[in-house]
Amino acid sequence: MAAPVLTARNLTKTYLSGISQRLQVLRDVSLTVAAGESVSIRGESGSGKSTLINLLAGLDAPDAGTLDWGGSPASVDRRADYLGIVFQSFYLIPEMDALANVLMAARIRGPIGSAERARARDLLGKVGLGERATHLPSQLSGGERQRVALARALMNGPKLVLADEPTGNLDEHTGDAVIELLLSLCRDTRTALVLVTHNAAHAAKCDRPLNLHEGVLG
Repeated sequence: MAAPVLTARNLTKTYLSGISQRLQVLRDVSLTVAAGESVSIRGESGSGKSTLINLLAGLDAPDAGTLDWGGSPASVDRRADYLGIVFQSFYLIPEMDALANVLMAARIRGPIGSAERARARDLLGKVGLGERATHLPSQLSGGERQRVALARALMNGPKLVLADEPTGNLDEHTGDAVIELLLSLCRDTRTALVLVTHNAAHAAKCDRPLNLHEGVLG
């Protein structure tokens, strides 16, 4: 049997609150995600959802516990190839058009050639923005910006996409469409997905819905 794409064991994270008080945000969180599986994580505000997604992405380090990607320890030098990340706030570069923003993921790995440009254009087509490749973020709607972000997350053919409240800045109708597109793209490419969301309907669309409460995942 192939190794899971992600294995987190007993992740714990504590922050300093005030001068001396310590706040435990995550308590022995363990999670295994199989190839092609979609997992949602719901929880109230302050439950530790964003902290958890940052740990799973290797953007922050746990106080205790271990994190493996594909059976090997997570590491910064593997992140660009292994993970795609979608944020609530899009994080597109305003001076770059949609195509250039998608290509930014590939630039982390090396020079851009015709193959990378063709893939970026293909992904923009798949998210319905083939005719908007030369538009700047300011010329796109919120939903269109998030679709550019989805294409960017998939640019390097990741094994796993981590999405942190990807519909948080969108209206209900646009958010529903973005979630359907995200799930469809991940299923078509057999890419695993961890979706952090406060939306019960969006969470239920994933293969395995989980809940994070007071730092405990269940």
